[in-house]
Amino acid sequence: MSQMTKQATGAVGAKPRRSGNDPLGANSEIGRKLKQYYDELVSDEVPDRFAELLSQLEKAEPTQKKA
Repeated sequence: MSQMTKQATGAVGAKPRRSGNDPLGANSEIGRKLKQYYDELVSDEVPDRFAELLSQLEKAEPTQKKA
């Protein structure tokens, strides 16, 4: 098999080409979307009711440890 044929068909063990400095290659768009979703989720405020429940739980923990 000639060198040109190996390059055209992709030799066994050849690494896929990556564009520029993108370490994720073809998965970069998925990674960007996941990061965007995570950032939005983390920046959301905790609902008041949930914050109240957490506060009640924190107050109840010392009581439970004494018993």
